[in-house]
Amino acid sequence: MIQLYSNLPTLDLHGVDRDYARILINDFISDNYKAKNLKVVIIHGNGTGIIKKTTQSTLKVNKLVEEFHIDNFNDGMTIVCIRKKPWLFEVFLLL
Repeated sequence: MIQLYSNLPTLDLHGVDRDYARILINDFISDNYKAKNLKVVIIHGNGTGIIKKTTQSTLKVNKLVEEFHIDNFNDGMTIVCIRKKPWLFEVFLLL
């Protein structure tokens, strides 16, 4: 089988409770924003769906997330697109 996302940064949330998952997700997104990674993978698994719902609700309110979607081939995995860091001159234009 071809691994489509094997070269992307990945966070595995198996065995984590929902409160700790929120912290891990936000830290993971923040770290990858600083590292200028535009796409990351979060593995939450299927199970009862608690961590999957927590992942989606956390990503909805995170301002660094541009968009996210469940992978087409594996519904236990979410693909996240992170906002690009603005260039220095864009920051001055926003002020």
